[in-house]
Amino acid sequence: MSFQFQFRPRLLDALRGYDRARFFKDLGAGATVGIVALPLAMAFAIASGLKPEAGIWTAIIAGFLIALLGGSAVQIGGPAGAFIVIVYGIVERYGVANLLIATACAGVLLFLLGLFRLGTLVRFVPVSIVVGFTNGIAVLILLSQLRDLAGLSVGKMPADMFSQMATLWRNLDSFNPWAFALGSACIAGLFVWPLLLRDRSRFGYAVHPFFGRMTELKAVQVASRVPGPIVALASLTALAWGFELPVETVGSRFGGIPQGLPAFALPAFSWETVKQLVTPTLTIALLGAIESLLCARVADQVGGLSRHDPNQELMAQGAANLVTPFFGGMPATGTIARTVTNIRAGATSPVAGIVHALVLLAIVLLAAPLARMVPLSVLAGILVFVAWNMGEWREFAPYMLRRFSNHYRLLMLGTFFLTVVFDLTVAVQAGVVLACVLFIRRMNTLFRVELVSLEPPVLTYRLYGAFFFGAANKLDAAIHAVERAPRGMTVVLDAMHMIQLDTTGLDALRQLNRTVAARGGVLRLESLQPQPQDLIERSGFAAELAGVGAAPGHR
Repeated sequence: MSFQFQFRPRLLDALRGYDRARFFKDLGAGATVGIVALPLAMAFAIASGLKPEAGIWTAIIAGFLIALLGGSAVQIGGPAGAFIVIVYGIVERYGVANLLIATACAGVLLFLLGLFRLGTLVRFVPVSIVVGFTNGIAVLILLSQLRDLAGLSVGKMPADMFSQMATLWRNLDSFNPWAFALGSACIAGLFVWPLLLRDRSRFGYAVHPFFGRMTELKAVQVASRVPGPIVALASLTALAWGFELPVETVGSRFGGIPQGLPAFALPAFSWETVKQLVTPTLTIALLGAIESLLCARVADQVGGLSRHDPNQELMAQGAANLVTPFFGGMPATGTIARTVTNIRAGATSPVAGIVHALVLLAIVLLAAPLARMVPLSVLAGILVFVAWNMGEWREFAPYMLRRFSNHYRLLMLGTFFLTVVFDLTVAVQAGVVLACVLFIRRMNTLFRVELVSLEPPVLTYRLYGAFFFGAANKLDAAIHAVERAPRGMTVVLDAMHMIQLDTTGLDALRQLNRTVAARGGVLRLESLQPQPQDLIERSGFAAELAGVGAAPGHR
């Protein structure tokens, strides 16, 4: 099959029959998501060891390109919580300049994955591994935010978990109760806001008549449409500014956010540098591909729109990650929380994603100075809430673990602990290798060699399953039986139920044939399926069997 280049953004199909009603739906959804993305973008960048504008410009540029070129109708791209731990580690070890190079190289790799139609390969990563590293990353995000949440005076946090815990312990004497109060209020507000104002069935008259009457008010119903992070950010920032609380802010640590467009700059690039960044590049590309395609699948399920094109989505993610570093950005991918917000706000096409980027751009150009007053503990509270929602904690409950197989538990818990103790790269590599080993072991148990009859001079066996390298030893019993049997035996292998054969299994059959021939007997293969038949004929084994008077075939 010849390679055929295919590049067709979903936007082109979405604009067919596009009308005014759909535009206003997309406009409202994009504006909503743009406002929600602002505090998240700043928080993700700060938690990753970067300046807040790195997250904002990533949300603008990458969000625009992913919506413009992507294969999903409603996915929102930008900086994501899953990248926090990865980016922070890369910045600590390689520096910001090399992070930009690794991100651009990962963009090229992502584009090539989509170009060569390899988007479906990401789905081969077992769900247990995805759950394990997702929960591990969530734990690391929670841990990384304790410094700002408690207002500790720590110059720079280390990258690994144990060093972070030791650093936090040594600096407990600098605990800031005002910062902790703001961060705790932010977390509590984010949990309570949807329960108090939206889910009336769970938090209404049954709890207290006051809340039931409150949710019936028109003003409250209108207010409930405002996203929780925006309410928390605006109210708590105003509180800290109004009472002049002694807490660290974006302005005190970073000097605010530049009010203007970012400058285009090429990072110092050399082949020697690229060779040193192979691991960070692969990590960014792998995580970006998994996150974006998982997010697109969630969007398909929640939105009820046409299914996404995984290859086109990877090419869009690649283009975004290639371009963003030239403006000082960080890695970008699909973002589940913002995508779901986009869907629930009424988005119908990628136009909503483009609007979201333009709204963010307008906010930066018009209201950037206001970001100076945002307390870092409030941003930390938002990230703690994001990390909590990011983790699938129910999977770790004892009653749930008992429902899973030992293989699933081993993969999920092993990946989780490796992610927390070491890093995501080690966790995913070990998880995939372990998944392959467990798969081979499972397939080994599914193949069997069954003795049908032993009536001299004929010894008959029946083969079941896939006869591959992981199950080649299953034929040893037949070989030993032939060695103990009288000379001149005819050995019949009924292969009706042998669905697959690889070269290692073929070698085991050859060994059996040599043993039978050495004892003066004959080996016959009966009822071969097409794949084993083809391999046996192409390898010349059919001729070997024909040389002793038996050729394989359908009988």
